[in-house]
Amino acid sequence: MRSVLDDLRREDEAAYAAMSPGELMALSEQLGNETLEELMEARGIDLEAALRVVRQSRRAGRRPSRCLDEGR
Repeated sequence: MRSVLDDLRREDEAAYAAMSPGELMALSEQLGNETLEELMEARGIDLEAALRVVRQSRRAGRRPSRCLDEGR
């Protein structure tokens, strides 16, 4: 049984497939900027603080790399 979500997903996939690499990069940048703006507004922080939050969340739960430890 098809759902509305399945239809929307197919439409999005078709739209993305029709985009050039440059258009996909521009969309990616636009979505990233919008996400940062939403984070800044939700937490009442500036751009630098929002970028720190994103960097820290990327590292959360990751094991430290042994090669980084050996280079110190």
